[in-house]
Formats: sequence, C-alpha cells, structure tokens
Amino acid sequence: MYGVIVTGILTAKWSPDLKDVRCDLDPILIANYIRRTNALKSEIDIPDDAIVKFKQFWSDFKDSPLKGRNAILRGICPQVFGLFTVKLAVALTLIGGVQHVDVSGTKVRGESHLLLVGDPGTGKSQFLKFAAKLSNRSVITTGLGSTSAGLTVTAVKDGGEWMLEAGALVLADGGLCCIDEFDRHMREHDRATIHEAMEQQTISVAKAGLVTTLSTKTIVFGATNPKGQYDPDQSLSINTALSGPLLSRFDIVLVLLDTKNPEWDGVVSSHILSEGEPDKGNHEEDLANIWPFSMLRRYIHFVKGYFRPVLTKEAEMVISNYYQLQRRSATGNAARTTVRMLESLIRLAQAHARLMFRNEVTRLDAITAILCIESSMTTSAIVDSVGNALHSNFAENPDLEYAKQERLILEKLRSFDEFPDTNSMQ
Repeated sequence: MYGVIVTGILTAKWSPDLKDVRCDLDPILIANYIRRTNALKSEIDIPDDAIVKFKQFWSDFKDSPLKGRNAILRGICPQVFGLFTVKLAVALTLIGGVQHVDVSGTKVRGESHLLLVGDPGTGKSQFLKFAAKLSNRSVITTGLGSTSAGLTVTAVKDGGEWMLEAGALVLADGGLCCIDEFDRHMREHDRATIHEAMEQQTISVAKAGLVTTLSTKTIVFGATNPKGQYDPDQSLSINTALSGPLLSRFDIVLVLLDTKNPEWDGVVSSHILSEGEPDKGNHEEDLANIWPFSMLRRYIHFVKGYFRPVLTKEAEMVISNYYQLQRRSATGNAARTTVRMLESLIRLAQAHARLMFRNEVTRLDAITAILCIESSMTTSAIVDSVGNALHSNFAENPDLEYAKQERLILEKLRSFDEFPDTNSMQ
C-alpha cells in the first residue's frame, strides 16, 4: 500500500438519462499528475562503495568487535544520552531474525517486537520516532489509532456498500508499526485481534459478510506508561495492565524507571547543556565517533537482506540450557517463560549476528540475547541485579565487560545440577 497525491481538475458527471430513474450528479477528478508520497522511503539505495565501507569498518575492529558494535549503536537516537540497553534492543528489533518454515508449512515469525514501559520523560517517544525514520516503511500511531479502524481492521459502510478499512498494523505490513500509549486507550476489538496480528502475522476478518485474511508482517514497537507508580514487587502484567498472553508476544520488554540518582542526573544534565555549546571540543569528538543517520539506515537495511545466520552447536547449547533454567526458576513470570521465549532468544541471537556482520550465530550472540532477555525480566534467573535500563551506559571497554558477563552466565548454567552434559560448554 502506498500513499499518493493526485493533482487534477474536479468536475461533475451526470448519470445516464433513463426512464423512471433519478438523474444523479457524481463528482469526478480528471487527473493529470500522480505523485507517490512514500516513494523515497519504500526503497533504500545501497551503493557498492557503502558495502566496501561496511567491510572495512569491521576489518578495522577485528580485534575488538564489541567496540565496533557500540560505535554503530551510538548512532541510534544520539540526542539521548546513554541508555545502552535500549539502543541495543532497538537495533536488534529493527534487524530481526530469520523467518523459519517447518516441514508442515507452519511459519515461525522472524520479526521481533519491543515494548518500552517507563515513567514520563524517559525518552520513549524519541526512540519510537527515530526507529520509524530508520525503517524503510513505518506507521506511527497511538493506542487509540487515527481512524475508526484503530490498530487492526474494521468494516465501514460507504455508499450503501460494506468495505474494510485497514488499521495501523495492516498499513505497516512489511515494515515497522510504532504504537505510543500502548493499551492505554486501545479499542476493545483491537485487544482481541492484536494477539493474532503479532504472532501469526495475519488478521482474520469476518465482518458484515466480508470474510478474508489480511497480512500484518510487521515489527511492533510499543511504548506505555506504567499504571500509576511502578511497583517492583508486583508483576509486569499488574503494573502495565497488559495481559500475560499479550506480554509474551514481545521479545523484549524494558522497564525505564525515573529513580533519583544524583550522579546520573549530573551526567545527563551536562550532556544536554553541552549540546548548546558547539565550540566545545569533546562534543565535536563525540559527534565524529557517531555513525551518520544515512549510513546507519543503509547498514540496517543491508544486513537484513544479506545475512541469514545459522546457529552453531555452541550457541544452541547455551540457549537451550538457559531456557530450561528459566522454565524451572520462573515463578512470578510464568506467562513470559513459554516456548515463545525460546523463539525470542533465537531471533535476538540471529539479529545480533547480523548486527556483527556475520552469517553464523556464535556463543557471543547467544549470550547477548540472554542479557537482553534478562534485562527485560523483573525476576531474572542468572543476573542478580540487572539494574535500571534507564541508567545503562556504554562501557569504556565493552569486550572486557562482556568477558566478565560471559563467565558469570556460563558458571550459572554449569552450576545448575539438572544439566547432564555441562563439560562441553567450555
């Protein structure tokens, strides 16, 4: 579906003169020019020299790949200071995994979904708008939706005939659907049908004699405020007033709490104030290290189409063992620890392999996927204190930091006595 602007002359057309039939006057437009409004966004041109630049970039960071990855992530929403966890989650969601079709023809979606739950002023809407600009096709809406169709689809009567009106998820088919105020003002029929739209990527319609299935192969990026003051002792479902089945469809759910942290407040205020001082040397150096928007957009589009990562045995073992550990230790988040979480881990690991410019999913990608899932869970199975995603910052030496996290996760997985063969995870 494309938006068009039609230029022409508006005139009237008389209906044929028939006996005993009232003569009607219909307005018609004699068009002389048609312009497609989203023609520029529908296709992203990637010249050969850009691909050479990407390959050169990764050869430069061959010895410290995570430093190279963080250089790319800094280009996501650069006006927002820090929030490393959120920027990584946005990148992995936009890149997505590989769609899998089993022997019976059942499709397992490759698109990831992301939900940001946070206090006002934590930058949720800025991430939504930036992600929409990065995507080659996007629709931004609120939970209420801009039309009577809302998020999904509705039947409307036009000129005595029933017709279907597409909602935001159908319009964003093949791209990204950004939903602000997710669930806050969501229509009742949207809540019922959004489950199918997010998991099966279709919407089945049977309204006013119209029976059809519409495609919604889209990434859902939602943002919502918690219901009142966020209570860490309560489950995510209670804090957000979102049902467990709906939450389980999101690959990553990040909670951004605006807690009082004097050190963080000082760093953020300095960053915001420095933006008004263009002569400041450090600020110019920071800008030099950030990927330009056009280059970042091309990179995301290129890795999505070029790489189809395959899991290595080592990555499979790490993901499988972590999933079993989560299943046994899940108490308050039973709705989150379903088979969907295993699929989410695979998708996120594949997305990270693409982000790292690779065609195979290694242990690094599997452990990064685990860290993303751990950050999105209120009760984590491995990391004792995940911390607030709002206060997550870029590490000075990310490769060294990762080595510590990898050691911690592998030790936890090995110490779990239910695993029979843990020696092979060396």
